[in-house]
Amino acid sequence: MRAEGVTTKTPAVRTAVVWGALRSVLAERARAVGRDALDIVDAGGGTGGFAVPLAELGHTVTVVDPSPDSLAALERRAKEKGVGVRGLQGDAADLGDLLDRDSADLVLCHSVLEYVDDPAGALAAVAGLLRPGGAVSVLAANPVASAIHRALAGQFDEARAVLADPRGTWGDRDPTPRRFTAETLSGLLTATGFTVGAVHGVRVFADLVPSRLVDGEPGAADALVALEQAAAVHPVLRDVATQVHVLGHRP
Repeated sequence: MRAEGVTTKTPAVRTAVVWGALRSVLAERARAVGRDALDIVDAGGGTGGFAVPLAELGHTVTVVDPSPDSLAALERRAKEKGVGVRGLQGDAADLGDLLDRDSADLVLCHSVLEYVDDPAGALAAVAGLLRPGGAVSVLAANPVASAIHRALAGQFDEARAVLADPRGTWGDRDPTPRRFTAETLSGLLTATGFTVGAVHGVRVFADLVPSRLVDGEPGAADALVALEQAAAVHPVLRDVATQVHVLGHRP
């Protein structure tokens, strides 16, 4: 879900919580396997917003994405940064056909489950890629936040529809086919054989704060990041975030 809010400095604000969680997972996995360079798959990784920085950290990264245009942009971005990232064209359901079983330490599944035909099947394919002890990072749109944003836009009937719809959509024109609460996302991970780890709310305030309050004040972006990090684990605020982030571990 692309909500409106800060723009110029938002990328760091919007992804700070996820990167914090990933850093912890990567450090823990590196200690467990005794090597710093990990094998990472980014399912639906698009133009490499996560993949390229992970490659810059020294990891071996493969992006699987259905869009040839996105993969071309990924190649350009990686080349500009002087790193290599392998790009493969395919959907999340194709992971088992494109990559070897038990070949990954970490799989990113960000903004994917909302759009695939079979979310459980996609996570099962992810589980097949992971080595024992590996982790999946799942990021998905939250229906509660969608209701809040529709209401703030004056679309009150659509906001109510989100809350009533089992898939968390507000109507036929909704570009997002489904959304997940922390509970439903955790349940889906459990049902596909994962042990659920940390749960975070992502973009609790970042999509609501006007850009002038961030871009025009020295230190405001850093302060907003700190606020996002605190809100990400708050028992109430976490559940109204634009996105839900859940870590799953393969036993």
